Amino acid sequence: MVQENITLITGASGKTGRRITDRLIELGKPVLAATRQSPSKLDRSNAIYFDWYDESTHLPALKNVDQLYLVAPVGDTDPAKVMIPFIKKALAQGVKRFVLLSSASISEEESVFGPVHLTIKRLAPEWAVLRPSYFMQNFTQAPHVETINKQNLIISATGQGKIGFVDVNDIAEVGVRALVDVNPHNTEHIITGPDILSYNEVSQIISDVTGRPIQHQSIPDEEFIRRWINAGLSKDYASFMTELERRIREEGTEAQVTETVWRVTGRSPISFTQFVQNHANAWKK
Repeated sequence: MVQENITLITGASGKTGRRITDRLIELGKPVLAATRQSPSKLDRSNAIYFDWYDESTHLPALKNVDQLYLVAPVGDTDPAKVMIPFIKKALAQGVKRFVLLSSASISEEESVFGPVHLTIKRLAPEWAVLRPSYFMQNFTQAPHVETINKQNLIISATGQGKIGFVDVNDIAEVGVRALVDVNPHNTEHIITGPDILSYNEVSQIISDVTGRPIQHQSIPDEEFIRRWINAGLSKDYASFMTELERRIREEGTEAQVTETVWRVTGRSPISFTQFVQNHANAWKK
């Protein structure tokens, strides 16, 4: 009997990591859920404590692992400083397949996730990089659900820029295929929904479905930076997030639709209208 590959999921309590973990378990695949939460607090017997900034947690997490799902530490503008040494340890331990969560806005030549992307592309025997557009779940969770519910507002710095918003479940399904397909993907996947929408259009769709007068307010970059700092991000990371918004506004960096979800999973990505209809209760007062 062939031994199933064991997958270590970093960021296992996050938006994509949790879904990928659950989906692999559904498929009967052995999974280790790596998280900074104490395993005793997780509803899983297969959890392991892991902290990007605590090297003593790295080798224990890699024991008997064959493949990795990599999610960068939140709020770090230089995740490569901890992720690349970990990737090299993983390679030395015999890990052969690496799947990285990056962003549609960030190529391998750019900062933040780019150096990690380039490292697994160059060094890993088998690899894939997920580069999703903005998450639809940003409207049912942080950062937008609170202002929608308290102020009937969606706040951004994107102006009239358009985005190929994508359901996290579609991202996760692409990630699962990158982990379980017999043949390695050995490529990057730019993952979008089926439409490009401005935040004004998003506001109108939520209004139409919920009957609430949701408005989009595009604010100056400096004010957007302050909002992120007030939310707990460092000034550097707040500036990075704001730069992504500026590029959407001025360069159209997220104004694209790809066929990745269909090509990789065999099913169509969910539309934003369908997503809003499915989650309308999130915006009830």
